[in-house]
Amino acid sequence: MERADDLLEAPILAAIGANLLLIVSGLALNVAVDLRTDELHKDKNYLAAAARHIGRSRIRRWIGTEWVVALGVATFLSLWSGRWLIVGAATAVIVLHVLYNIDPIRLKRRGFVGSIAFGTSVVALPYLLSYSAVRPDFSPPIWPILVGLTMLTIGRTIWWATPDGGADTESGITTPTVRYGAARTLSYSNVTMLLAVSLIGFGLWWRYGPIWTLLGIAAHSAFLGSTLRVFGSRSNWVAPSAKRMRTRNMPMAMIGDVVLAIIPLSAA
Repeated sequence: MERADDLLEAPILAAIGANLLLIVSGLALNVAVDLRTDELHKDKNYLAAAARHIGRSRIRRWIGTEWVVALGVATFLSLWSGRWLIVGAATAVIVLHVLYNIDPIRLKRRGFVGSIAFGTSVVALPYLLSYSAVRPDFSPPIWPILVGLTMLTIGRTIWWATPDGGADTESGITTPTVRYGAARTLSYSNVTMLLAVSLIGFGLWWRYGPIWTLLGIAAHSAFLGSTLRVFGSRSNWVAPSAKRMRTRNMPMAMIGDVVLAIIPLSAA
């Protein structure tokens, strides 16, 4: 892809659509499976209320339909382009979502393994799917950016689940917060995100130069700084609330994601 206009080509639009279906269906599956856990969480029970209003059976039908459509599109793109990584990545996304959410394996119960599986399913594999639809080769700077983005999502997954300790304990879900406590879990999350931003910055510098690098990591660095500030004084530290994290921290992370998506189009 040489220009932003190339995004309007049918195969690329189809790959983007397949990715959106895979990501949204995975999130919907997580909400449906975690309905009882979310009901126990005062800051996240709105998710359970929405799921009950729609109905689990309807959500399951939506998920199944989205998976069939996404796999069909990915298969067509692989046949059309000869790049089998496209359908392979789509299949792996679905498999990881199932392993993450469904018993008896349910990786969400298995500490950091669950966070790694989730980050891989919503970033690394969709990234490979879309990139393979655009180009047949992978330039070297792509890899630190890909690894960094995946690690960033893993760190955010750990961070976002920190307030869930009480509900997860009651539900028997041994997330990192349940295993290690909120303070240690946030520390692990921040270290992961710091390494992630460093890798993203390295890849951007390698591919686009210093100006784009500074623009690309500015919002994510600000987000990381905001997560570090929640510790304050260790003597009176309390875990942050999900509402505070959603309203004060997540907007900066979203801005950072949007900027990273725009850079390849603007710097091409």
